[in-house]
Amino acid sequence: MTPTTFTFRPLDPLKDAELLHSWLTHPKAAFWMMQDARLEDVERAYMEVAADEHQEALLGLDEFGVPVFLMERYDPVHRELVGLYEPRPGDVGMHFLTPATDTPVHGFTRSVITAVMAHLFEDPAVERVVVEPDVTNKAVHALNEAVGFVPEREIQKPEKKALLSFCTREQFVAATGVSA
Repeated sequence: MTPTTFTFRPLDPLKDAELLHSWLTHPKAAFWMMQDARLEDVERAYMEVAADEHQEALLGLDEFGVPVFLMERYDPVHRELVGLYEPRPGDVGMHFLTPATDTPVHGFTRSVITAVMAHLFEDPAVERVVVEPDVTNKAVHALNEAVGFVPEREIQKPEKKALLSFCTREQFVAATGVSA
C-alpha cells in the first residue's frame, strides 16, 4: 500500500458507528480509552466531533472504497492541548487508528500515517502537525518518528501522560520523501 492508495471521506457518526465501535472497543485500541463504550457512546462522541467547527473525523478508504482507518484532525488552539503548549499559526492536531486485524499487512500502519500526514499537509495553511500520544505507546512513537515527528516533552493531560511531538512539512518530506 502506498499513501496514494488511500482516499478520505467524512465520517458519518450514525452510519459508521457500528464499524467504529468494533474498532474502538478492541483491546488493540486501548489507548483510545473507549474499551467499554456502547454503540450509543460512539455515536454520541462522533456526533459531537461532527458538530464541532474545531475538529473533524475522517475515514481512510482503500482502493476499493472500504474504510480501513480512522483519522481525526483538530485545532489545538481550541481542543486537546489548550493551555498545555504554545500553539503556532499553522498548527494542526491529529489522531489516527488502524483497526485490529487477523491478517496484518507489513507496512500498512506506516502507509496509513504517511497518508494521513500527506493529507494534512495538502492544506497550505498547515505548517506543523502536533500529536500527543500516551507516553507508554512505544509503537506509535516509532511510527511518528518514521514520518518526521520530533518529541518535545511529556505533558500531563486530564486522561493521560502524553508525549508532545511536532512535525513540520519539511521534516515530513525529509523523513518520507513524500512531497507535501
